[in-house]
Amino acid sequence: MRSGAAFSGRGKRAAFALYYGPLHFLLVRGIVRSLGSARRSPRRILDLGCGTGTAGAAWALECEPTAEIVSVDLNRWAVNEARWTAGRLGLRGRATRGDVVSEKLPRPPAGILAAFTVNELEHASRARLLPRLLDAAVAGSTVLVVEPLSRRVSPWWPEWAAAVESAGGREDEWRFPAVLPRTLALLGKASGLDTRQLSGRSLALGFY
Repeated sequence: MRSGAAFSGRGKRAAFALYYGPLHFLLVRGIVRSLGSARRSPRRILDLGCGTGTAGAAWALECEPTAEIVSVDLNRWAVNEARWTAGRLGLRGRATRGDVVSEKLPRPPAGILAAFTVNELEHASRARLLPRLLDAAVAGSTVLVVEPLSRRVSPWWPEWAAAVESAGGREDEWRFPAVLPRTLALLGKASGLDTRQLSGRSLALGFY
């Protein structure tokens, strides 16, 4: 189960709302555009462990037509932020509190996203989630898992990558030049962060 500890404290919440959320939007948008269209265009995006909702919104906006979005997180603050994000971007859908591991998956064709979420799960929860995602892909949904590049914080990654590749999916590492709005770039610079590129790794099933 995802604890929601990433959003404990006002400082962490502010960092996600003002900085990391927008970066996640830009990164996931770049990944989806690079992967290409889904084999079956998602009618709905399920954003598991949605945080501020920016990653799911980025994918939903890339769908044609724009997909409905369902955002799920245990943290009440994150759910409210995800609602705000969807509303500001004109997306249809809802945001609810829930457990990402046991959340009912939408009927295919759907998109299922776990962005910066799997690493926060306990081992037993990750073990339960992986086969559910693989089964969803077999049924016709498109699955995307996104995490930071660092493998030190994701020792589970090789197992998941092997399972996804065995199921016909792909593993990728991404580094995109960062073209950030001025305010966002200044926030990163003031915090001593590298704002020159967006980076991450992904596992994908159901893209061309």
